[in-house]
Amino acid sequence: MRFVIIGAVAAGTSAAAKARRNSEDAEIIIYEKDSFISYSGCGMPYYIGGEVESADELTPRDPAFFKSKYHVDIFTRHEVLSISPDRKVLTVKNLSTGEVFTDRYDKLVISTGAHAVVPPMKGVDGANVFTLRNISDMNRIKSFIDQARPKSAAIIGTGFIGLEVCENLKRLGIDITLIEKLPQVTPGLDRDMAVYVKEHLEKNNVAVLTGVSAAEITGSGVVLSDGGTIDAELVLISTGVRPNTELAVSAGIELGVTGAIRVNAKMQTNLPDIYACGDCIEQFHAVTGKPVYRPLGSTANKTGRIAGDNISGGNLTFRGILGTGIFQIFGMTVAQTGLSEREARELGYDVAVCHNIKPNKPEYLGGKEMVIKGVADKSSGRLLGAQIVGFDGVDKRIDVFVTAITYQAKAEDLFHLDLAYAPPFSTAKDPVMYTGMILDNAIQRGRLLITAEKLNSLMQSGEPYTLIDARTQAQFEKDHMPAAQNIPHAELRSAAENLDKETVTVTYCNKGVTGNAAQNILINKGFKKVYNLSGGHKQFCKMIEEKES
Repeated sequence: MRFVIIGAVAAGTSAAAKARRNSEDAEIIIYEKDSFISYSGCGMPYYIGGEVESADELTPRDPAFFKSKYHVDIFTRHEVLSISPDRKVLTVKNLSTGEVFTDRYDKLVISTGAHAVVPPMKGVDGANVFTLRNISDMNRIKSFIDQARPKSAAIIGTGFIGLEVCENLKRLGIDITLIEKLPQVTPGLDRDMAVYVKEHLEKNNVAVLTGVSAAEITGSGVVLSDGGTIDAELVLISTGVRPNTELAVSAGIELGVTGAIRVNAKMQTNLPDIYACGDCIEQFHAVTGKPVYRPLGSTANKTGRIAGDNISGGNLTFRGILGTGIFQIFGMTVAQTGLSEREARELGYDVAVCHNIKPNKPEYLGGKEMVIKGVADKSSGRLLGAQIVGFDGVDKRIDVFVTAITYQAKAEDLFHLDLAYAPPFSTAKDPVMYTGMILDNAIQRGRLLITAEKLNSLMQSGEPYTLIDARTQAQFEKDHMPAAQNIPHAELRSAAENLDKETVTVTYCNKGVTGNAAQNILINKGFKKVYNLSGGHKQFCKMIEEKES
């Protein structure tokens, strides 16, 4: 059998390695049009910023390595020009010599990856304008920084890569302006979590412009859609990627609804003996079962392994993704998995949402606060998604949520997890467990939550409501919400006799715990509809500050 793979980064080389493990007899050939193979694309921002000292650390394997270890022949600087599925023949061009030749395959794997999206605007071809998709892009950016010594930079787009480059350019002493056409940074997060990221960026002296787009790039800056200008000697366009599908389409391979190659669970395309994997394919969401396009290195490696297994007699199948992502920005860790609240509502779910603000471990051992947003389906109790911003222990918690959502856990199940506990690592009731408790109380036990956004709408609606600040008088006097009356938790039992039990009542404290205690008192005293403010006064203030800015 002759296996030919197009593309030699994460997915292609994973496919080749797995196929070789299954078969010693097969011929395995990879064609790669770039000069670099099997590199760590996610490490590129850190080389630009100097944290990774040598580019060689990101490209540890070359064709000789694969030939020696796997007996796989990799031909770099070779572009596959066309596929003839009926004859199982490829047309290939050697980009170094210009020679064009044909090759045959018994089974073919397409792992052509994706390319950076470049918006149509004047100046995108300037010498100071870059995208960051491969090692060649990385080297061009590094060379420009070393030679031109820019003092200012603009980054268009605020996804993971853009923010990681932001941190690394800032490390080099470059002033940064972020430009995001949406009304928030980090488009994958809900707005009520993105506010923490924006605040943190601004605390680290990064200028953040939202709700505005770049209209033109010049040699010295960016002209904005609102007519403003910003100084930028270096411009990075980080507005997402699109799958490389031209070769596949020309061969008659079908695309999915997202515009990426449609494959089944075994990575098979619609054409016999042709498979696809990596950033060029469409995935499906493990919660909804619906097609999605979320290119990530981890998914590329996984789908490459599955493709390699199936071309060589195996039967591995793909089980979907949750869109899990994590990145670090100036010490803050930002993570998400599953459906956001926005996505869940758009899909028709009736959701329960909570904001849980807890330290990652006891404060007496240096615990640092994290904010966890949990999203669950009210009708079934099933956990749908989670987002976390914090400084320590975020990665640990997001992976627990990933596992729980993957196995279709309900919010109530989180409390029953036997998670590892000792003071250097966690609190006795881990923040993950607390999130489950809060959601379960809202879904099954009548302890309803109201988000800051919905409370703000209630306050503007003119409808009657009672807003109770359950904190101490000193905390209330320092800062409180408009129309709130201060009834400290310790005094609420007696004061409740003078309140209207029929009126919608909202309780709050700093972060939500005492607000919940006040809510319990009122419910047990017969109040008809009592909400606790999700995330408390802290979350409300974050949202109001964002609206005013």
